[in-house]
Amino acid sequence: MATFTLPKNSKITGKGRHHTADGAGRVRKFKIYRFDPDSGENPRYDTFEIDLDDCGPMVLDALIKIKNEIDPTLTFRRSCREGICGSCAMNMDGKNGLACTTAIEDLKGEVRITPLPAMDVIKDLVPDFSHFYAQYASIRPWLQTVSPTPSGKERLQTPEQREKLDGLYECILCACCSTACPSYWWNSDKFLGPAILLQAYRWLADSRDEMTGERLDALEDPFRLYRCHTIMNCANVCPKGLSPAKAIAEIKKMEAERHI
Repeated sequence: MATFTLPKNSKITGKGRHHTADGAGRVRKFKIYRFDPDSGENPRYDTFEIDLDDCGPMVLDALIKIKNEIDPTLTFRRSCREGICGSCAMNMDGKNGLACTTAIEDLKGEVRITPLPAMDVIKDLVPDFSHFYAQYASIRPWLQTVSPTPSGKERLQTPEQREKLDGLYECILCACCSTACPSYWWNSDKFLGPAILLQAYRWLADSRDEMTGERLDALEDPFRLYRCHTIMNCANVCPKGLSPAKAIAEIKKMEAERHI
């Protein structure tokens, strides 16, 4: 295991570490969840003081500054820094979101950062997405057809047919919505959750897909679909402004209509 020496302006306080920004101007405290399974220690919170005059405006900027200048062992995911990849999804001050698009100034007081709820933690702010991705694969998220491919051209859509995919295709699978859903907390082994069900409806709504019946058969289950109770946490936290609850309602409507 790699060794790490605390900077001279850091100290051990209680069960966590505290780094101070001595003589700084606009200082904000970041209380960050820490867990290293290889250490055999219990999870803890470390507190870091950051001078905002020497830091970018987003939460991700603060995390990168902490990792680069204070504690290189801090572990988190990030990639695009533009709200596109979804890698830096985490819980900030009790609300799921993307660290790269969450402004520090929009958070009040001490900024508390934890991994996404209801997921196993690999290390620090990195959750285990294995089950989430397995659920995504289970809905077969690709175009399925049985008719021959049109000769010399793509499978076409009218502008009206294409418009039905708006509010669905933009999902970046960050899991902010699913991990904010109480039904997913309690039944994630069976309930697909808001993100995966929105992705399922994206293919049900696609005029080019020819497996609607089979897709609906796979979803018609007391747990896979019907654990959604329209709490709306999913829509409240989606960083892309989407409404998984609306997509789930549309799937339920399709299930009902085919039995009439």
